[in-house]
Amino acid sequence: MSLNFAGISPHPPIIVPGIGNEDDLIKVGETILSMKKLTTAFRQAEIDTLIIISPHMLIYHDKFNIAAMGKLFGSFASFNHPEIIMEEQNDLDFVSILEKKVNDAQIAHVLYDNGGEFFELDHGSMVPLSYLKQNQESSFNVVPIAYSYLPAAAHFSFGQVLKEAMMEYNGRVGILASGDLSHQLLQNPEAKIFDKTLVKDLKENNVQDILYYDENFVEEAGECGYRSIVTLLGALDGLDVVPEILSYEGPFGVGYLVGNYKLGDK
Repeated sequence: MSLNFAGISPHPPIIVPGIGNEDDLIKVGETILSMKKLTTAFRQAEIDTLIIISPHMLIYHDKFNIAAMGKLFGSFASFNHPEIIMEEQNDLDFVSILEKKVNDAQIAHVLYDNGGEFFELDHGSMVPLSYLKQNQESSFNVVPIAYSYLPAAAHFSFGQVLKEAMMEYNGRVGILASGDLSHQLLQNPEAKIFDKTLVKDLKENNVQDILYYDENFVEEAGECGYRSIVTLLGALDGLDVVPEILSYEGPFGVGYLVGNYKLGDK
């Protein structure tokens, strides 16, 4: 088994060094500290390839979107910082293995290639990468994947296929679920219940409960991390894992969760 790292990360650009101002960084201090802890776990895993499940790539309602272009590039120009850029390399060998697995499983997907020079990274990928790449002595490839609007069960199944691809891949792989929790913490009391419930279920590894959340319960929370997390849980299905909730806070009305999974024997 080549899965060596698994984590959950929020993606507010405000936590990226050089973007957030001092006052705001203080307000998200727990998240920043936890991202540093997650980075330490990531560095110790010494992975070759990181799969990132992001809510902010091009999303298709009825299929998963897998980046199939070799060069990856992105900037924080949309957040008034065009000088902060990222240049990464996709792992097309892993993508090839994954393509065969998803075809065999008859999972609807697209290998995204617009014929351009590079695939554009979104902030759902770049924010966690801004931490995971800090002080990283060895390089690693990045495989960006967008979830869909298919049911939770489809995301869990896709995650299981990701695990199959990892098992066949000749390298050390990590997977990261990028996503913020509720965006309605200041407006909707139910949103706080959603975040509290999800954090508790993740901590207790109540996977079946998470899979069967009522669709309206999820929808009303205005989240963007649930499907990423369900995909991650599919990739961890059947493995010996211990979930760690490193932190949760919502100082700006959006829930920020940082989590790590201790992995047993590979």
